[in-house]
Amino acid sequence: MIVLVDIGNSNIVLSKYDGKINETYRYKTDSSKSIDEYYVIFKDIIKDARAMVISSVVPELNVIFKNLSIKYLNLEPMFIGPGVKTGVKIVVDNPKEVGSDLVSSAAAVISEYGENAIVVDMGTATTFTLIEKKVIKGVSITTGLVTSRDALVGKASQISQFEFKTPTKVIATNTIDCLNSGLLYGHAFMVKGIVDEIKKQHNNDYQVIITGGASRFIRDLFDSSYVFDELLLLKGLVSIYKKNS
Repeated sequence: MIVLVDIGNSNIVLSKYDGKINETYRYKTDSSKSIDEYYVIFKDIIKDARAMVISSVVPELNVIFKNLSIKYLNLEPMFIGPGVKTGVKIVVDNPKEVGSDLVSSAAAVISEYGENAIVVDMGTATTFTLIEKKVIKGVSITTGLVTSRDALVGKASQISQFEFKTPTKVIATNTIDCLNSGLLYGHAFMVKGIVDEIKKQHNNDYQVIITGGASRFIRDLFDSSYVFDELLLLKGLVSIYKKNS
């Protein structure tokens, strides 16, 4: 059994792979927790693991998870980074700037969907990764959906936190529905607009795969030409692990 770990800026996602990816578990990212505190949270998930594969964009947690794996599992974890075979080439100004999350998702796309694609990853930020012939050609980054909501709530004194709900129409008649309409339609049209511009500038009709924790909130606003795959990054970790085993 392999433990798959996605350490993001907002959430840590864990799952187990034993021939298939099992149920996922999502926790708030907390850099202040110790090795032992994280072990108490994760122990039922990680027991019996024979390997741990980690994508992390939070460097201060890398040593915590490395030592957790060594202390409690007697395993040296695999971090996605330099020296690890991914099957993905990176052709940008500074390849080290490309996060392990984007590389992992690209590995999954190449393995499951083909050599040419646009990956939209909706997390703390919403990112657009262009992949051509197994090569990451570049990335576009903007504010994430949940980040946008939290920023608006934090700055507007008469707006309190609310849950996302797919709007039925653009123009609404109460505050919560108005916010859902503006934020969800706004983010969906932003995604479609940037995707269309990437296709136009590169003169190619790429397949579009949308992933990330916030993608479920806008899924109903897209047609079937867009592929939604919430497990994309975890699939990439499996693919990379197999390449290095």
